[in-house]
Amino acid sequence: MTSKVNPIPTGYHTITPTLTVKGADKAIDFYKQAFGAEEKERCFGPDGKTIMHAELKIGDSILMLNDEFPEMACRGPESLGGTPVSLYLYVENVDASFERAVKAGATVTMPLTDMFWGDRFGQITCPFGHKWSLATHTKDVTPEEMKKAQEAWQKEQTACAK
Repeated sequence: MTSKVNPIPTGYHTITPTLTVKGADKAIDFYKQAFGAEEKERCFGPDGKTIMHAELKIGDSILMLNDEFPEMACRGPESLGGTPVSLYLYVENVDASFERAVKAGATVTMPLTDMFWGDRFGQITCPFGHKWSLATHTKDVTPEEMKKAQEAWQKEQTACAK
């Protein structure tokens, strides 16, 4: 009798991000230092140096990671000139986590602020070109409260842009 295989492996979520970077070994070290990542797996390519696949655990989520392979059209943000993607990372204490990431070498792209949807939120770019949004949920808001707060926030942003 064959046991049924779980279509989503234990410990994984339905969506698992995979990042391509220049210097996956350095990226792994950065994510350990900045986000407390735990390395689960590292598989090398035929040269014994290039990382074809690595898995990190951050909180309760898995992040896959690999080096660039231009010959297979696999390039990271540095080679592409940026990324439109941001990884949203919920943490217990966003102020401490944000500071830790910046000390590890991240660049602040949006300072921490209390946002209208109930999160204390900020954004950084890691040294490998990926954008990370860090947040702690600080209050639950109703749809009506969120709409009112969003309108006020947008007025404030418009006033600042002038």
